[in-house]
Amino acid sequence: MTRTLEPVTEFDGRYSEPAAQPTPWGTARARLADAPLYWVSTIRPGGRRPHVTPLIGVWHEGALHFCTGAGERKARNLAQNRGCVVTTGCNDLDRGLDVVVEGEAVRVTNLAALHDVADAYVAKYGEEWHFDVTGDDTDGAFVGDGGPALVFAVAPEAVWAFAKGTYGQTRYRF
Repeated sequence: MTRTLEPVTEFDGRYSEPAAQPTPWGTARARLADAPLYWVSTIRPGGRRPHVTPLIGVWHEGALHFCTGAGERKARNLAQNRGCVVTTGCNDLDRGLDVVVEGEAVRVTNLAALHDVADAYVAKYGEEWHFDVTGDDTDGAFVGDGGPALVFAVAPEAVWAFAKGTYGQTRYRF
């Protein structure tokens, strides 16, 4: 699932201050990699209401990875509709960078990929977030203190960066 292509960057002056500049993709990508917390939005079956929940995750091989129990609402929603939005940023009004990722959450089952993602969790969050890997290449999953967890990767289809302080809006198309 490695993404090596650089996205097309589009600065939107309609929603930006005159002094604003496009946010470089490397800056937005670093924000995605370094963020301690993300919010994932999924759609409930029937499409009537969204579901939003905070979670931890890792940016690995060009995609944002997160895990969840198979019975949790977000996993049940993704089983019906893989489309989702993942956001991160800060609650400060006048500083920082908010990033929004649109894409499809694809389940990761390959054992080698799961081991790599598990290592990325430990590198980012420490041993407290160590996961073992179980299953085979068709149904692999994480196992931790909370039991088994499905792992999803969201490779971006579109990303938006919202700069604050000097307000600027940048879109990246993949």
